Amino acid sequence: MKDRFKVFRVGEDSEPSSQNGTYRNESPEEPKRISICDMDGIRKKSLAQLTREALPRLDNYRISKRALKRPSLGELHGELEQKTDAPDEAAAPSSEHHGIKLGWIQGVLIPCLLNIWGVMLFLRLTWVVALAGIGQTILIIGISYVVCYVTTLSLSAICTNGEVKGGGIYYIISRSLGPEFGASVGIVFAFANAVAASMNTIGFCSALNDLLHTFDLKIVDGGNNDIRIVGVVAVLVMVIICAVGMDWESKAQNFLVIIILVAIVNFIVGIILGPKSDLEIARGFVGMSTTLFRENWGPDYRFSEGLYQNFFSVFAIFFPSVTGLQAGANISGDLKNPATSIPKGTMMALLLSMISYLTFVLFAGSAGLRDASGLISDIGNNETLDCVANLTCPWGLHNSYTMMQVMSAWWPLIYAGCFAATLSTALTNLLSVPRLIQALGIDRIYPGLIFFSKGYGRHGEPYRGYVLTFFVSASFVLIAELNVIAPLISNFYLASYALINFCTFHAALIKPLGWRPTFKYYNLWLSLMGFFLCVAIMFLIDWVSSLITFGIIFALYLLVVYRKPDVNWGSSTQAQTYKTALSSAHRLQNIDDHVKNYHPQILVLAGKPQHRPPLIDLANLITKNNSLMIIGEVVPQKMSYKTRLANRKEGQKWLKARKTKAFYNVVDGFSMEEGVRALIQASGFGKLAPNILLMGYKCDWKTCNHDELISYFTILHNAFTNRLSVTILRLPHGTNFSHLNVDIPNTPTHGGLTANNSTANLSHLNTIYGSGTGDLLAIPIQPNRFMHADSNLNLTALGTSTHNSLTIPMPPPMPNQKALREAMARNDIVYSTRGGSCVSKDILNAMSIFQTKQENRTIDVWWLYDDGGLTMLLPYIISTRSSWSSSKIRVFALTNRRMELELEERNMANLLNKLRIDFSSLTMVEGVTDKPKDETIRMHEKILSGINESGAVTEEEKHRLQEKTYRQLRIHEMLQNHSKNASLVVLSLPMPRQDTVSAGLYMSWLEVLTKDMPPTLLVRGNQTSVLTCYS
Repeated sequence: MKDRFKVFRVGEDSEPSSQNGTYRNESPEEPKRISICDMDGIRKKSLAQLTREALPRLDNYRISKRALKRPSLGELHGELEQKTDAPDEAAAPSSEHHGIKLGWIQGVLIPCLLNIWGVMLFLRLTWVVALAGIGQTILIIGISYVVCYVTTLSLSAICTNGEVKGGGIYYIISRSLGPEFGASVGIVFAFANAVAASMNTIGFCSALNDLLHTFDLKIVDGGNNDIRIVGVVAVLVMVIICAVGMDWESKAQNFLVIIILVAIVNFIVGIILGPKSDLEIARGFVGMSTTLFRENWGPDYRFSEGLYQNFFSVFAIFFPSVTGLQAGANISGDLKNPATSIPKGTMMALLLSMISYLTFVLFAGSAGLRDASGLISDIGNNETLDCVANLTCPWGLHNSYTMMQVMSAWWPLIYAGCFAATLSTALTNLLSVPRLIQALGIDRIYPGLIFFSKGYGRHGEPYRGYVLTFFVSASFVLIAELNVIAPLISNFYLASYALINFCTFHAALIKPLGWRPTFKYYNLWLSLMGFFLCVAIMFLIDWVSSLITFGIIFALYLLVVYRKPDVNWGSSTQAQTYKTALSSAHRLQNIDDHVKNYHPQILVLAGKPQHRPPLIDLANLITKNNSLMIIGEVVPQKMSYKTRLANRKEGQKWLKARKTKAFYNVVDGFSMEEGVRALIQASGFGKLAPNILLMGYKCDWKTCNHDELISYFTILHNAFTNRLSVTILRLPHGTNFSHLNVDIPNTPTHGGLTANNSTANLSHLNTIYGSGTGDLLAIPIQPNRFMHADSNLNLTALGTSTHNSLTIPMPPPMPNQKALREAMARNDIVYSTRGGSCVSKDILNAMSIFQTKQENRTIDVWWLYDDGGLTMLLPYIISTRSSWSSSKIRVFALTNRRMELELEERNMANLLNKLRIDFSSLTMVEGVTDKPKDETIRMHEKILSGINESGAVTEEEKHRLQEKTYRQLRIHEMLQNHSKNASLVVLSLPMPRQDTVSAGLYMSWLEVLTKDMPPTLLVRGNQTSVLTCYS
């Protein structure tokens, strides 16, 4: 087909490639001589004008829509390749944001500081010092920052291992450990951030209540109800600010961080200056002294906030005050250079915040009393105050959350700093949650989040995500208790940090080739220590909440595993799968074979999988979840790489739809005989290689070309030469359905076509057409009833039509009218394939025979010759499958001596019992050496007479192998007498001795054995034991 127009890049040759398949350097015309002037012109051209080769460029390695496509290997090699339509990238949602991009200070340092300097700094730090003392508070801060620093090192390694896009922690973990871990932690982390916003909002409202109490003001009750009212309004305002855009949020952050810094300086200056009035001294601020420092060095745990506090309960309340390291990563999509900004900004923020916390602890602990009455009259009283003894003092580090205001140089600045710290942290958290939700929705991991991920406007703001975030945060604001929410957040954050550390450890341990972080200051064992440290702290804080947290993560993990999202992000779990498989294959190579560990590994000669479904289904029954199955196709013509790849993808897609675990391999450019030999010798590797060849019976062996018959016969010899077992399947309708062009990826396990109660009478059905959607529509003779058959071949009633006709969308070509009329005369149900041919119900059932439930039927095993036990093992495996579990195994065996029939029967029964094979009956057949009936001999002679002259059997061969031929005829008579009604017959395959029996005579034996029989599987093991009676 001619192209409508052609576009050339600047610098490319102006002449397009010719339409007959030649390239620019393959002109069909006589080449022109190149003059010296022409050579000078060529030298002045750029390299891009002289070669198809692409120079190394970053755009060639992108995975976004901006990526450039380098020339394919086929183009460089000069192959004629078919053009394929590129996927519609416009339809795919993008998570990239093209708004304002931030640097490391504005995008990471300031958000991290604002997230760290939160509610605990101004409202709970002095309370922590009072309970834990200066020494243990420093220990709490030290442990918290060890966790944060180790996690930051791990986070920095992941962030510098390639480009980090929007989605923050979710993006990092999902691209490192896979969607299962990333999605579950992403949900938990988004929830933790939303609740953290609620916690800081409650802190803001508590400080506001304290300020209003100073002026004897209140909104409703001056307590929790005021916190709820103001908190919900504050969350709504902050969500609106975040939704307005990054520029407004950044301006607000700059203003807030300045206020916090001023408040910190104000607190330090106030402590250095000392108390300014007796009232401050009475409330517990007595100024810095070494005596007070020593008194406050040790812990003083007591009953507070509804429980008796200890080290880990205090740690749980303090830890959220250092959980700001993720603030930069949460908005990674809005950073100019996340790989450098996140490590630099986060490490600097942790250092500055740790210094500020330690300074506050040392100053507050050396200048404030733990208990104070607040009465000026008690100043200078050396006796122990009654309120101290009774633990009822209203002031002091233990009892008042406003001690920082008392110790500061000017108390309004502390309130301003508290408001700024709490609101800025809440603002940062509220900003990150919709981004996480949007990233999860764009990746379509959880369908419920897709609605909330839609972007609006030029910057793609997730307004629906903001609405969801508001309702989550507002609901937790209604709790109005700061110390209740803090431990819950600690668990969620510690779980997220644990998985970040595990991501780095796992990637560094596996060392996939894609793991090349530019940040080198990490250590895999340090990351592992960080993982265990986070988990240990979680359980020490509250083991019940920890179990619930991990339970939620595990449930979300299982949900993703169940849904199996179609994503491929090159995670370290994928690298681990490869490494584990490779290591296992190497270990398996060094393990000697043992009969107890035998696995039937099958090479199925099925061609395209969809052409021979029964062969695939039978092999799947045998190998399902336990063994290797390889499907081989031999194509005589040479195929291009793209065609071969397309064939493989189509085959694997069909196998996946049919829920069959198998590998599909294609060889081209070989004859059938050579191609099968290549498949036999080269399929698999090490111990993971086929040991059984499964093929279909060649039904046209009498009329086919003689070379085809010889090729088929030679394949058997090649299999035996390579010590493979051979199995041949013959079905009444054959195994090859390629001429039907029927696509049925899934078939029911409870029957082929099943009518429900309302459609029990199907005599009125005559024709079914394809609807174009993979389903089938039935057109009835009677106009009032119509039926539907879905792709699973289940018939159900669609209802009653009031019209005399039924409209169907674009039916395929009409089936053969003569065959259709004959089927209508017989009152049969006939199906039309997409190719227009007619298919009967019996044929469709035959295509799915090994997926159909077999109710109270028998599997007849004719174990005539000892081939190692494979003839007995395969039917036993089939009988263990759910669709064949109700079928009974009947065993038939030959006897040597008629006089010792009972003895041989007992010996055979004893053998089967020792081999632990369940069987319903055992029959010892005799007379196999007798002469067959005359009509059987005439039947065989008729078969031989129908062979092509080129493959005719000579009289000399007939006479030489007459006894062996008669033995096959006698077995045929026995089969007709005993196994005519079996659901499956498994029969020992006669051995074709090389240079002894011809292809025509051997195939006549197989024809006699399987003629007019139910589905028959001919089996010949490789004479190696596959069963054992020993434990």
